[in-house]
Amino acid sequence: MASRPKTSSQRKQESKQTRKRTGNPPATMPKSNKTLIIALVGVIVIVAVAAVVFLAMSPSEPTESNTPSGNDGNTNTTANPVAVFDTTLGTFKVELFEDKMPITVANFVDLANDGFYDGLVFHRIGDGFMIQGGAYDTEGEYHSSDSIEFESSPDVTHVDGAISMASTGAGVGGSNQFFICDGAQSFLDGNYAAFGVVTEGITVIRDIADQDHDNSNGDGTGWPVENIIINSITIE
Repeated sequence: MASRPKTSSQRKQESKQTRKRTGNPPATMPKSNKTLIIALVGVIVIVAVAAVVFLAMSPSEPTESNTPSGNDGNTNTTANPVAVFDTTLGTFKVELFEDKMPITVANFVDLANDGFYDGLVFHRIGDGFMIQGGAYDTEGEYHSSDSIEFESSPDVTHVDGAISMASTGAGVGGSNQFFICDGAQSFLDGNYAAFGVVTEGITVIRDIADQDHDNSNGDGTGWPVENIIINSITIE
């Protein structure tokens, strides 16, 4: 049987069905996807900028401090001389703050290099206060040197282990006698010339200060019952 010819409307409908695509990605991105990607890019840019600003404003990593060990306040910024004390109760080291107390340090270094302190004793000790030496020998004979002008620095204080010049009174220049603090003695700040601090061997200071003494000063300090001798002071 011959098929009936298709009407004009039937041919147009078949043509539309033939041209229709299925399963192919769109040639252009949907508007909603474009908006999402733009928003994500914006967030990434903001985060990156914030990170750069934060890193620029953050403090740099701390470098090793120049604060000597055994010291909770005094600091130095240059390479200073170190005095090595050899005593009958042990050895300890003291950093001398030449950068802060040049006059006092120069005087002490000169005396040490001349051997002035060799064989002298710690003649006054007091537990929790200080140990003092640099004037008397084992026979009780007094040794002295020329006085120097008084020197003080707010950056060098009487912290635990600080070495300072002994003198006849507050604000008076010393000569050769010195003392080392057994514990912080802040009431001496500005009145006596602290010029360094123990960096090694603070336990030796504790041991010397703790020795028996005759309480001859009537203030809890005195001459040790057994002599504590400074064999030598070497400057490094």
